[in-house]
Amino acid sequence: MPYINSEIKPFTAQAFHNGDFVTVTEKTLKGKWSVVFFYPADFTFVCPTELGDLADQYPQFKKLGVEIYAVSTDTHFTHKAWHDTSDTIKKIHYPMVGDPTGTITRNFGVMIESEGMADRGTFVIDPDGKIQIVEITAGGIGRDASELLRKVEAAQYVAANPGEVCPAKWTQGAKTLKPSLDLVGKI
Repeated sequence: MPYINSEIKPFTAQAFHNGDFVTVTEKTLKGKWSVVFFYPADFTFVCPTELGDLADQYPQFKKLGVEIYAVSTDTHFTHKAWHDTSDTIKKIHYPMVGDPTGTITRNFGVMIESEGMADRGTFVIDPDGKIQIVEITAGGIGRDASELLRKVEAAQYVAANPGEVCPAKWTQGAKTLKPSLDLVGKI
């Protein structure tokens, strides 16, 4: 299981991205903020709602310099077929990474071994390739892209402003905190 500030492990995979098949590696994620968004399988029920929500918010992530990588244990060929047949998935302009061997899914500790599929795992990776946010939910619980966007903004703020932290429900422009002895017991 990956931990906060651990570096992502090496991998090489094929992805379907904007009509092409492309190679994605751990090096692809470095140098910018990335979201690695694991989901159980193509052609399912909760997964397209999550991926469609991410597609709707994708321009906001791009404004922050963030790339999203959706990952399942399906192949990149299956991702293309799903993209070609689903109106929701047609909206996607971020890479859909195939992980049929489960290497990436296991690297991030979200493989459901008995099913050969990924848990709903979300990982925010900083430009150094280190994990800054981990969220894993049960299969029946869909994630919210706007909340993920808020968390990414907070992670970027904290990285750019050492000594400051973002309290619960923090949004861009809101007050942050500077941990000190003066705050102990006063929040």
